[in-house]
Amino acid sequence: MDLIQIALVLLILLTVLLAGGVWIAIALMACGFVGMQFVGGNIPAGGVLATTIWGNSASWTLAALPLFIWMGEILFRTRLSEEMFRGLAPWLNWIPGRLMHVNVLACGIFGSVSGSSAATTATVAKIALPELRKRGYDEMISLGSLAGAGTLGILIPPSIMMVIYAVQANVSIIQVFLAGFLPGLLVMALYSGYIILWSLWHPEKTPPADPPMSFVMKLRESSKLMPTFLLIALVFLSLLMGWATATECAAWGVMGSLAIAWWHDALSWDSFWKSVMGATRVTCMIMLILAGASFMSTSMAYTGVPQALAAWVGGQGLSPYALIVALTIMYILLGTALDGISMIVLTTAVVIPMVKAAGFDLVWFGIFVVLVVEMAEVSPPVGFNLFVLQTMSGRDSNTVARASLPFFFLLVLAVAIITVFPDIVMVLPRMAFPN
Repeated sequence: MDLIQIALVLLILLTVLLAGGVWIAIALMACGFVGMQFVGGNIPAGGVLATTIWGNSASWTLAALPLFIWMGEILFRTRLSEEMFRGLAPWLNWIPGRLMHVNVLACGIFGSVSGSSAATTATVAKIALPELRKRGYDEMISLGSLAGAGTLGILIPPSIMMVIYAVQANVSIIQVFLAGFLPGLLVMALYSGYIILWSLWHPEKTPPADPPMSFVMKLRESSKLMPTFLLIALVFLSLLMGWATATECAAWGVMGSLAIAWWHDALSWDSFWKSVMGATRVTCMIMLILAGASFMSTSMAYTGVPQALAAWVGGQGLSPYALIVALTIMYILLGTALDGISMIVLTTAVVIPMVKAAGFDLVWFGIFVVLVVEMAEVSPPVGFNLFVLQTMSGRDSNTVARASLPFFFLLVLAVAIITVFPDIVMVLPRMAFPN
Protein backbone atom coordinates (compact mmCIF):
# COMPACT_ATOMS: atom_id res chain seq x y z
CA MET A 1 0.00 0.00 0.00
CA ASP A 2 1.47 3.37 -0.99
CA LEU A 3 1.62 6.44 1.26
CA ILE A 4 -1.44 8.15 -0.26
CA GLN A 5 -3.57 5.08 0.42
CA ILE A 6 -2.23 4.86 3.99
CA ALA A 7 -3.11 8.53 4.58
CA LEU A 8 -6.62 8.02 3.20
CA VAL A 9 -7.21 4.93 5.36
CA LEU A 10 -6.13 6.80 8.50
CA LEU A 11 -8.19 9.87 7.58
CA ILE A 12 -11.33 7.78 6.96
CA LEU A 13 -10.78 5.86 10.19
CA LEU A 14 -10.37 9.06 12.20
CA THR A 15 -13.49 10.58 10.61
CA VAL A 16 -15.56 7.48 11.36
CA LEU A 17 -14.38 7.34 14.98
CA LEU A 18 -15.01 11.04 15.62
CA ALA A 19 -18.42 10.88 13.92
CA GLY A 20 -19.25 7.90 16.12
CA GLY A 21 -18.66 9.93 19.26
CA VAL A 22 -15.38 8.30 20.29
CA TRP A 23 -13.23 10.52 22.50
CA ILE A 24 -10.71 12.51 20.47
CA ALA A 25 -7.73 11.12 22.42
CA ILE A 26 -8.87 7.51 21.99
CA ALA A 27 -9.57 8.08 18.28
CA LEU A 28 -6.06 9.49 17.82
CA MET A 29 -4.47 6.54 19.63
CA ALA A 30 -6.50 4.09 17.54
CA CYS A 31 -5.36 5.75 14.31
CA GLY A 32 -1.78 5.73 15.54
CA PHE A 33 -2.02 2.03 16.34
CA VAL A 34 -3.46 1.25 12.89
CA GLY A 35 -0.78 3.41 11.26
CA MET A 36 1.93 1.38 13.00
CA GLN A 37 0.62 -1.76 11.29
CA PHE A 38 1.75 -0.32 7.94
CA VAL A 39 5.33 0.11 9.18
CA GLY A 40 7.85 -2.55 8.27
CA GLY A 41 10.54 -3.93 10.55
CA ASN A 42 8.23 -5.45 13.18
CA ILE A 43 8.27 -2.31 15.35
CA PRO A 44 6.07 -3.04 18.43
CA ALA A 45 3.14 -0.61 18.44
CA GLY A 46 2.59 -1.08 22.19
CA GLY A 47 6.17 -0.19 23.02
CA VAL A 48 6.06 2.90 20.83
CA LEU A 49 2.75 3.90 22.46
CA ALA A 50 4.20 3.63 25.97
CA THR A 51 7.48 5.42 25.29
CA THR A 52 5.86 8.15 23.18
CA ILE A 53 3.16 9.01 25.71
CA TRP A 54 5.62 9.00 28.60
CA GLY A 55 8.26 10.96 26.71
CA ASN A 56 5.83 13.66 25.62
CA SER A 57 3.95 13.88 28.93
CA ALA A 58 6.92 13.93 31.32
CA SER A 59 7.90 17.41 30.18
CA TRP A 60 8.97 20.35 32.33
CA THR A 61 7.63 22.61 29.60
CA LEU A 62 4.13 21.17 29.96
CA ALA A 63 4.14 22.01 33.67
CA ALA A 64 3.16 25.56 32.65
CA LEU A 65 -0.15 24.28 31.26
CA PRO A 66 -1.97 23.28 34.49
CA LEU A 67 -0.55 26.32 36.29
CA PHE A 68 -1.90 28.80 33.74
CA ILE A 69 -5.25 26.98 33.73
CA TRP A 70 -5.35 27.15 37.55
CA MET A 71 -4.48 30.84 37.46
CA GLY A 72 -7.50 31.52 35.25
CA GLU A 73 -9.77 29.32 37.40
CA ILE A 74 -8.84 31.28 40.53
CA LEU A 75 -9.49 34.66 38.96
CA PHE A 76 -12.71 33.37 37.39
CA ARG A 77 -14.08 33.02 40.93
CA THR A 78 -13.28 36.61 41.97
CA ARG A 79 -15.24 39.80 41.23
CA LEU A 80 -12.74 40.68 38.51
CA SER A 81 -15.31 40.93 35.70
CA GLU A 82 -17.58 43.32 37.61
CA GLU A 83 -14.67 45.54 38.58
CA MET A 84 -13.35 45.58 35.02
CA PHE A 85 -16.64 47.02 33.75
CA ARG A 86 -16.81 49.63 36.50
CA GLY A 87 -13.14 50.49 36.18
CA LEU A 88 -12.99 50.81 32.38
CA ALA A 89 -16.37 52.42 31.63
CA PRO A 90 -15.58 55.97 32.91
CA TRP A 91 -12.62 56.30 30.52
CA LEU A 92 -14.56 55.43 27.34
CA ASN A 93 -17.39 57.98 27.24
CA TRP A 94 -15.61 60.17 24.68
CA ILE A 95 -15.03 57.39 22.08
CA PRO A 96 -17.75 56.59 19.49
CA GLY A 97 -19.33 53.37 20.69
CA ARG A 98 -18.60 54.26 24.30
CA LEU A 99 -19.19 51.30 26.62
CA MET A 100 -19.13 48.82 23.74
CA HIS A 101 -15.33 49.09 23.90
CA VAL A 102 -15.47 47.64 27.42
CA ASN A 103 -16.14 44.25 25.77
CA VAL A 104 -12.87 44.47 23.85
CA LEU A 105 -10.72 45.85 26.67
CA ALA A 106 -12.21 43.62 29.36
CA CYS A 107 -11.73 40.50 27.22
CA GLY A 108 -8.15 41.58 26.50
CA ILE A 109 -7.42 42.03 30.20
CA PHE A 110 -9.13 38.87 31.35
CA GLY A 111 -7.70 36.92 28.42
CA SER A 112 -4.19 37.83 29.54
CA VAL A 113 -4.76 36.11 32.88
CA SER A 114 -7.11 33.35 31.74
CA GLY A 115 -5.67 31.67 28.63
CA SER A 116 -9.10 30.31 27.69
CA SER A 117 -11.46 31.71 25.08
CA ALA A 118 -14.62 30.19 26.59
CA ALA A 119 -13.76 31.36 30.11
CA THR A 120 -13.02 34.87 28.86
CA THR A 121 -16.28 35.08 26.90
CA ALA A 122 -18.41 33.70 29.74
CA THR A 123 -16.83 35.85 32.43
CA VAL A 124 -17.11 39.16 30.58
CA ALA A 125 -20.53 38.38 29.05
CA LYS A 126 -21.95 37.58 32.48
CA ILE A 127 -21.55 41.21 33.58
CA ALA A 128 -21.38 43.12 30.26
CA LEU A 129 -24.51 41.81 28.50
CA PRO A 130 -27.01 42.80 31.23
CA GLU A 131 -25.27 46.14 31.74
CA LEU A 132 -25.22 47.03 28.02
CA ARG A 133 -28.83 45.88 27.58
CA LYS A 134 -29.92 48.00 30.54
CA ARG A 135 -28.20 51.08 29.09
CA GLY A 136 -29.83 50.61 25.66
CA TYR A 137 -26.90 49.44 23.51
CA ASP A 138 -27.63 47.50 20.31
CA GLU A 139 -27.75 43.79 21.11
CA MET A 140 -26.29 42.54 17.81
CA ILE A 141 -23.10 44.59 18.09
CA SER A 142 -22.89 43.68 21.80
CA LEU A 143 -23.06 39.95 21.00
CA GLY A 144 -20.71 40.22 18.02
CA SER A 145 -18.06 42.18 19.90
CA LEU A 146 -18.19 39.71 22.80
CA ALA A 147 -17.91 36.72 20.47
CA GLY A 148 -14.93 38.26 18.68
CA ALA A 149 -13.18 39.74 21.71
CA GLY A 150 -13.61 36.53 23.69
CA THR A 151 -11.13 34.90 21.33
CA LEU A 152 -8.43 37.16 22.80
CA GLY A 153 -8.26 34.64 25.63
CA ILE A 154 -6.18 32.34 23.41
CA LEU A 155 -4.17 35.05 21.60
CA ILE A 156 -2.94 37.31 24.39
CA PRO A 157 -0.43 35.34 26.47
CA PRO A 158 -0.41 33.34 28.61
CA SER A 159 -2.48 31.09 26.37
CA ILE A 160 -3.32 27.39 26.66
CA MET A 161 -3.33 27.08 22.87
CA MET A 162 0.15 28.60 22.63
CA VAL A 163 1.52 26.11 25.15
CA ILE A 164 -0.01 23.21 23.21
CA TYR A 165 1.33 24.48 19.88
CA ALA A 166 4.81 25.12 21.28
CA VAL A 167 5.00 21.57 22.66
CA GLN A 168 3.68 20.04 19.44
CA ALA A 169 6.00 22.10 17.20
CA ASN A 170 8.99 21.86 19.59
CA VAL A 171 9.53 25.62 19.81
CA SER A 172 10.10 27.94 22.77
CA ILE A 173 6.95 28.71 24.75
CA ILE A 174 8.41 32.05 25.81
CA GLN A 175 9.03 33.10 22.20
CA VAL A 176 5.48 32.12 21.19
CA PHE A 177 4.09 34.06 24.18
CA LEU A 178 6.07 37.15 23.23
CA ALA A 179 5.05 36.78 19.58
CA GLY A 180 1.36 36.92 20.52
CA PHE A 181 1.47 40.25 22.34
CA LEU A 182 1.49 42.69 19.39
CA PRO A 183 -0.95 40.64 17.24
CA GLY A 184 -3.27 40.66 20.26
CA LEU A 185 -3.12 44.45 20.35
CA LEU A 186 -3.65 44.50 16.57
CA VAL A 187 -6.85 42.43 16.87
CA MET A 188 -8.09 44.65 19.70
CA ALA A 189 -7.44 47.74 17.55
CA LEU A 190 -9.32 46.19 14.61
CA TYR A 191 -12.30 45.36 16.81
CA SER A 192 -12.42 48.82 18.40
CA GLY A 193 -11.96 50.44 14.99
CA TYR A 194 -14.95 48.53 13.65
CA ILE A 195 -17.06 49.52 16.67
CA ILE A 196 -16.11 53.19 16.11
CA LEU A 197 -17.06 53.05 12.42
CA TRP A 198 -20.31 51.20 13.17
CA SER A 199 -21.24 53.77 15.83
CA LEU A 200 -20.54 56.69 13.49
CA TRP A 201 -22.66 54.97 10.82
CA HIS A 202 -25.51 54.27 13.30
CA PRO A 203 -25.46 57.16 15.81
CA GLU A 204 -29.10 56.56 16.72
CA LYS A 205 -28.21 53.12 18.16
CA THR A 206 -25.68 54.51 20.64
CA PRO A 207 -27.24 55.77 23.90
CA PRO A 208 -26.16 59.10 25.45
CA ALA A 209 -22.94 59.27 27.41
CA ASP A 210 -22.95 58.80 31.18
CA PRO A 211 -22.58 61.89 33.37
CA PRO A 212 -18.97 63.10 33.34
CA MET A 213 -16.66 62.13 36.19
CA SER A 214 -13.71 63.97 37.60
CA PHE A 215 -10.24 62.52 37.05
CA VAL A 216 -10.02 61.56 40.73
CA MET A 217 -13.36 59.73 40.54
CA LYS A 218 -12.19 57.83 37.46
CA LEU A 219 -9.04 56.76 39.27
CA ARG A 220 -11.08 55.66 42.27
CA GLU A 221 -13.35 53.52 40.07
CA SER A 222 -10.30 51.92 38.42
CA SER A 223 -8.25 51.41 41.58
CA LYS A 224 -9.43 47.84 42.19
CA LEU A 225 -8.03 46.81 38.80
CA MET A 226 -4.48 47.69 39.81
CA PRO A 227 -3.61 44.29 41.37
CA THR A 228 -4.62 42.54 38.14
CA PHE A 229 -2.66 45.03 36.01
CA LEU A 230 0.39 44.49 38.22
CA LEU A 231 0.05 40.71 37.89
CA ILE A 232 -0.12 40.97 34.08
CA ALA A 233 2.84 43.35 34.02
CA LEU A 234 4.89 41.05 36.27
CA VAL A 235 4.25 37.99 34.08
CA PHE A 236 5.06 39.85 30.85
CA LEU A 237 8.13 41.61 32.24
CA SER A 238 9.52 38.37 33.64
CA LEU A 239 9.14 36.71 30.23
CA LEU A 240 10.51 39.66 28.27
CA MET A 241 13.54 40.24 30.50
CA GLY A 242 14.33 36.55 30.83
CA TRP A 243 13.97 36.59 34.62
CA ALA A 244 11.91 33.42 34.62
CA THR A 245 10.88 30.56 32.37
CA ALA A 246 7.29 30.19 31.22
CA THR A 247 6.67 27.55 33.91
CA GLU A 248 8.13 29.77 36.63
CA CYS A 249 6.00 32.69 35.41
CA ALA A 250 2.95 30.44 35.58
CA ALA A 251 3.79 29.56 39.19
CA TRP A 252 4.15 33.23 40.08
CA GLY A 253 0.89 33.90 38.26
CA VAL A 254 -0.89 31.35 40.47
CA MET A 255 0.57 32.96 43.59
CA GLY A 256 -0.47 36.40 42.34
CA SER A 257 -4.01 35.26 41.49
CA LEU A 258 -4.37 33.72 44.97
CA ALA A 259 -3.23 37.02 46.46
CA ILE A 260 -5.76 38.92 44.31
CA ALA A 261 -8.55 36.53 45.34
CA TRP A 262 -7.62 37.10 48.99
CA TRP A 263 -7.54 40.86 48.40
CA HIS A 264 -11.10 40.70 46.99
CA ASP A 265 -12.31 38.53 49.91
CA ALA A 266 -13.05 35.77 47.40
CA LEU A 267 -10.51 33.25 48.71
CA SER A 268 -12.24 30.58 50.74
CA TRP A 269 -11.60 26.87 51.11
CA ASP A 270 -14.63 26.19 48.89
CA SER A 271 -13.50 28.53 46.07
CA PHE A 272 -9.91 27.26 46.36
CA TRP A 273 -11.00 23.62 46.04
CA LYS A 274 -13.33 24.40 43.13
CA SER A 275 -10.47 26.14 41.31
CA VAL A 276 -8.19 23.12 41.89
CA MET A 277 -10.79 20.65 40.62
CA GLY A 278 -11.69 22.86 37.62
CA ALA A 279 -8.04 23.13 36.63
CA THR A 280 -7.55 19.37 37.14
CA ARG A 281 -10.47 18.44 34.88
CA VAL A 282 -9.37 20.75 32.06
CA THR A 283 -5.70 19.69 32.36
CA CYS A 284 -6.54 15.97 32.28
CA MET A 285 -8.67 16.44 29.17
CA ILE A 286 -5.92 18.35 27.36
CA MET A 287 -3.13 16.00 28.47
CA LEU A 288 -5.06 12.95 27.28
CA ILE A 289 -5.59 14.58 23.87
CA LEU A 290 -1.88 15.50 23.70
CA ALA A 291 -0.92 11.91 24.56
CA GLY A 292 -3.09 10.56 21.74
CA ALA A 293 -1.78 13.19 19.34
CA SER A 294 1.86 12.43 20.20
CA PHE A 295 1.34 8.74 19.45
CA MET A 296 -0.40 9.49 16.16
CA SER A 297 2.37 11.96 15.23
CA THR A 298 5.02 9.32 15.93
CA SER A 299 3.06 6.76 13.93
CA MET A 300 2.76 9.19 11.01
CA ALA A 301 6.50 9.83 11.17
CA TYR A 302 7.19 6.08 10.97
CA THR A 303 4.95 5.73 7.90
CA GLY A 304 6.62 8.69 6.16
CA VAL A 305 3.29 10.31 5.23
CA PRO A 306 4.11 13.84 6.53
CA GLN A 307 7.44 13.96 4.71
CA ALA A 308 5.85 12.70 1.51
CA LEU A 309 3.01 15.22 1.81
CA ALA A 310 5.47 18.06 2.40
CA ALA A 311 7.49 16.96 -0.63
CA TRP A 312 4.29 16.82 -2.71
CA VAL A 313 3.29 20.33 -1.66
CA GLY A 314 6.80 21.54 -2.40
CA GLY A 315 6.58 19.94 -5.81
CA GLN A 316 3.39 21.88 -6.62
CA GLY A 317 5.38 25.09 -6.78
CA LEU A 318 3.02 26.95 -4.42
CA SER A 319 4.32 30.32 -3.33
CA PRO A 320 4.51 30.92 0.45
CA TYR A 321 1.46 33.21 0.24
CA ALA A 322 -0.52 30.59 -1.69
CA LEU A 323 0.35 28.02 0.97
CA ILE A 324 -0.90 30.34 3.72
CA VAL A 325 -4.15 30.92 1.83
CA ALA A 326 -4.62 27.17 1.41
CA LEU A 327 -3.90 26.51 5.09
CA THR A 328 -6.27 29.32 6.15
CA ILE A 329 -9.10 27.78 4.13
CA MET A 330 -8.27 24.34 5.52
CA TYR A 331 -8.35 25.53 9.14
CA ILE A 332 -11.59 27.47 8.60
CA LEU A 333 -13.21 24.29 7.26
CA LEU A 334 -11.82 22.24 10.15
CA GLY A 335 -13.16 24.86 12.55
CA THR A 336 -16.72 24.04 11.51
CA ALA A 337 -16.35 20.56 13.01
CA LEU A 338 -13.49 20.58 15.56
CA ASP A 339 -12.46 22.59 18.60
CA GLY A 340 -9.19 24.53 18.67
CA ILE A 341 -7.10 22.04 20.66
CA SER A 342 -8.09 19.21 18.33
CA MET A 343 -7.27 21.32 15.27
CA ILE A 344 -3.75 21.93 16.52
CA VAL A 345 -2.94 18.39 17.64
CA LEU A 346 -4.51 16.77 14.58
CA THR A 347 -2.70 18.89 11.99
CA THR A 348 0.67 19.85 13.45
CA ALA A 349 2.49 16.66 12.45
CA VAL A 350 1.46 17.08 8.82
CA VAL A 351 1.56 20.86 8.47
CA ILE A 352 4.89 21.67 10.17
CA PRO A 353 7.05 20.02 7.44
CA MET A 354 5.19 22.05 4.77
CA VAL A 355 5.68 25.28 6.68
CA LYS A 356 9.37 24.59 7.18
CA ALA A 357 9.78 23.81 3.49
CA ALA A 358 8.08 27.11 2.58
CA GLY A 359 10.56 29.03 4.77
CA PHE A 360 8.18 30.26 7.48
CA ASP A 361 9.38 30.75 11.05
CA LEU A 362 7.64 28.24 13.33
CA VAL A 363 7.12 30.90 16.02
CA TRP A 364 5.34 33.12 13.47
CA PHE A 365 3.33 30.13 12.30
CA GLY A 366 2.19 29.50 15.86
CA ILE A 367 0.50 32.91 15.95
CA PHE A 368 -1.04 32.22 12.54
CA VAL A 369 -2.47 28.95 13.88
CA VAL A 370 -3.86 30.69 16.98
CA LEU A 371 -5.55 33.32 14.79
CA VAL A 372 -7.23 30.73 12.59
CA VAL A 373 -8.27 28.79 15.69
CA GLU A 374 -9.85 32.06 16.86
CA MET A 375 -11.87 32.02 13.63
CA ALA A 376 -13.04 28.53 14.55
CA GLU A 377 -14.24 29.84 17.93
CA VAL A 378 -16.73 32.11 16.13
CA SER A 379 -17.59 29.75 13.23
CA PRO A 380 -20.86 27.78 13.32
CA PRO A 381 -21.77 25.09 14.10
CA VAL A 382 -18.99 24.23 16.61
CA GLY A 383 -17.83 27.72 17.60
CA PHE A 384 -17.44 27.48 21.39
CA ASN A 385 -17.87 31.25 21.86
CA LEU A 386 -21.18 31.06 20.00
CA PHE A 387 -22.35 28.31 22.37
CA VAL A 388 -21.36 30.39 25.39
CA LEU A 389 -23.13 33.52 24.15
CA GLN A 390 -26.19 31.56 23.09
CA THR A 391 -26.48 30.34 26.67
CA MET A 392 -25.71 33.73 28.24
CA SER A 393 -28.04 35.78 26.01
CA GLY A 394 -30.91 33.37 25.41
CA ARG A 395 -30.72 34.03 21.66
CA ASP A 396 -30.65 31.30 19.02
CA SER A 397 -27.40 30.20 17.39
CA ASN A 398 -28.20 31.84 14.03
CA THR A 399 -28.61 35.26 15.66
CA VAL A 400 -25.33 34.96 17.54
CA ALA A 401 -23.53 33.68 14.41
CA ARG A 402 -24.80 36.63 12.32
CA ALA A 403 -23.71 39.08 15.01
CA SER A 404 -20.19 37.61 15.08
CA LEU A 405 -19.70 37.55 11.28
CA PRO A 406 -18.01 41.00 10.96
CA PHE A 407 -15.53 40.06 13.67
CA PHE A 408 -14.77 36.78 11.88
CA PHE A 409 -13.73 38.79 8.80
CA LEU A 410 -11.62 41.10 11.00
CA LEU A 411 -9.67 38.00 12.08
CA VAL A 412 -9.17 37.13 8.40
CA LEU A 413 -7.82 40.67 7.93
CA ALA A 414 -5.49 40.20 10.91
CA VAL A 415 -4.08 37.02 9.31
CA ALA A 416 -3.47 38.94 6.06
CA ILE A 417 -1.71 41.75 7.94
CA ILE A 418 0.69 39.52 9.88
CA THR A 419 1.43 37.56 6.69
CA VAL A 420 2.38 40.69 4.76
CA PHE A 421 4.12 42.27 7.78
CA PRO A 422 5.58 39.34 9.77
CA ASP A 423 7.70 41.66 11.92
CA ILE A 424 4.54 42.48 13.88
CA VAL A 425 4.81 38.95 15.24
CA MET A 426 8.58 38.52 15.39
CA VAL A 427 9.86 41.83 16.75
CA LEU A 428 9.46 40.99 20.46
CA PRO A 429 10.89 37.43 20.23
CA ARG A 430 13.89 38.81 18.32
CA MET A 431 14.44 41.53 20.92
CA ALA A 432 14.35 39.00 23.76
CA PHE A 433 16.35 36.34 21.88
CA PRO A 434 18.61 38.21 19.43
CA ASN A 435 20.52 35.07 18.45
